[in-house]
Amino acid sequence: MSGVETFKLGDWKLQSGETLPDAHIAYKTFGDAKSPVIIYPSWYSICNHAIADNEWLIGENQVLNPRKYFIVVTALFGNGQSTSPSNSNIKPWPKVTFFDNVSAQHKLITKHLGIEHARAVIGWSMGAGQTYQWATTYPTFMDICVPFCGSAKTSLHNQVFLEGVKSALLAARKNPSAGVCKNTALSAGETYRTWSEEETSVGLKALGRVYAGWGFSQAFYREKLHESVLGFKNLEDFMVNFWEKWALSKDPENMLAMLETWQAGDCSNQAPYDGDFTAAMQAIQCKMLVLPAKTDLYFPPEDSEIEVQSMKTGVGKLEVFPSIWGHWAGGPGDSKDDVKWLNQKLKEIGL
Repeated sequence: MSGVETFKLGDWKLQSGETLPDAHIAYKTFGDAKSPVIIYPSWYSICNHAIADNEWLIGENQVLNPRKYFIVVTALFGNGQSTSPSNSNIKPWPKVTFFDNVSAQHKLITKHLGIEHARAVIGWSMGAGQTYQWATTYPTFMDICVPFCGSAKTSLHNQVFLEGVKSALLAARKNPSAGVCKNTALSAGETYRTWSEEETSVGLKALGRVYAGWGFSQAFYREKLHESVLGFKNLEDFMVNFWEKWALSKDPENMLAMLETWQAGDCSNQAPYDGDFTAAMQAIQCKMLVLPAKTDLYFPPEDSEIEVQSMKTGVGKLEVFPSIWGHWAGGPGDSKDDVKWLNQKLKEIGL
């Protein structure tokens, strides 16, 4: 991918006590390094093209303007560009958390790029989870954080949704889930092996169809925006040529790795908070603009309200995408009205 660089981390010690051997993080920069810095972490599922798929909000006509800012887009562990199951021989894949990802990003930003302070950290979906991680792990590093359509802690309902996604994928191999926040349960005597072509196809198609009921809202389907806006002939055409096509472009092991990170998301799972969610929210010092979507089935506004209410007075502000695009209101740019709304809110917060 043009412009994508890697930063070698060496043997990267994880929160779990395990290690990612000979690890690296992929990233891409936009703009002049002397400009104010914006850190823009990537999101779930954008395997192998995470950085390109995160560029929809960057441009001279966008708030994230490379003529004004030095923008650093980082790729998650497990996405296929940073250290991942698909580009390593790490079996089984260890438990990798948002903390592990953001710690690696911090080393990239400070030690490799020589940046001491950022104007903002922003992110959609899993990128929002990483944004909260930045705000609680490095509270004085940035002026502004904007998590949109994401959460500081993965809710129980969200964990349940992800169990369905995981189990649909694993069923193609006749493997069950090992449990919430865990990966694959192998049968007695079974060893780790590559996925066959049939297992990959069947599993990823199933994953795509499960995801189809969550990515967009009930109102999105009721209004048939998949036809009138996205241009598909009917529902089955949408299932096959949007959702299955999307899923089949992924690596199943990468999807499982990132899913485990998402499912275990909790920015209070670190010292000095030790699981005290309110303490983690109270520790945030930067200006927070929290942007859930009205119809998001993963991250409903009620969860974001709890997050903002848990912050110190004057730190957090809540604004809700007035959209029927569900989770997709926040990205990746398919809803043009929502992109305009997001840009306006970024301007209002001072970007």
